[in-house]
Amino acid sequence: MTRALRIAVLLLILGLGAIWGAAFVARRPGEGVGASFARLLGNAPPPSAGGVALPAGVGIGGPFTLVDGNGRRVTEADLRGKLALVFFGFTHCPDVCPTELQAIGQTMDMLGPQAEGVRPVFITVDPERDTPERMKDYVALFHPSITGLTGTPEQVAAAARAWRVYYNKVTPPGASEYLMDHSSFTYLMGRDGSLRSLFRPGVTPEEMATTIRANL
Repeated sequence: MTRALRIAVLLLILGLGAIWGAAFVARRPGEGVGASFARLLGNAPPPSAGGVALPAGVGIGGPFTLVDGNGRRVTEADLRGKLALVFFGFTHCPDVCPTELQAIGQTMDMLGPQAEGVRPVFITVDPERDTPERMKDYVALFHPSITGLTGTPEQVAAAARAWRVYYNKVTPPGASEYLMDHSSFTYLMGRDGSLRSLFRPGVTPEEMATTIRANL
């Protein structure tokens, strides 16, 4: 990553952090931080519990072509018709990815019969190591409904751009293998492919299930 890009990313992170801080301070009675954040960004309608609404006009999601654990081609059209929970990560992730996937699996269990209307998807940001077979085995550890998607580096990069996902290969000092630094939001997409809610890292299954039920 170039110095200019590092500075731009740092400024973006600092800017978002400042807005989150302001949102915490500016909360109205009974208003969550996520709703306050969205209001400060552009008077967007408050989200359901657990979600973060984005201002109108912010595009999330779009065309992509990847493959699932069976090598079957999957595009954005395959996510239409149901709600979709989309999370980006990698199978060698030591912390946030298994935590968020576990929350998604628990959410699917909480939904009961309503889970039929939801399609959870895990997209790798590490196509170099995450083969279709590895993705299939990995997502099965968390819930049978989760679909793991991978592809060529170019295909993964295109999907990440569509969802505004940041990722970068890093090798910690003294480590023998690299890790992937990446953003960790979970996206709730509508039946028409539009963003319905954006879950922060660490969201509880209860919060996620509440928001999903409100959108079913």
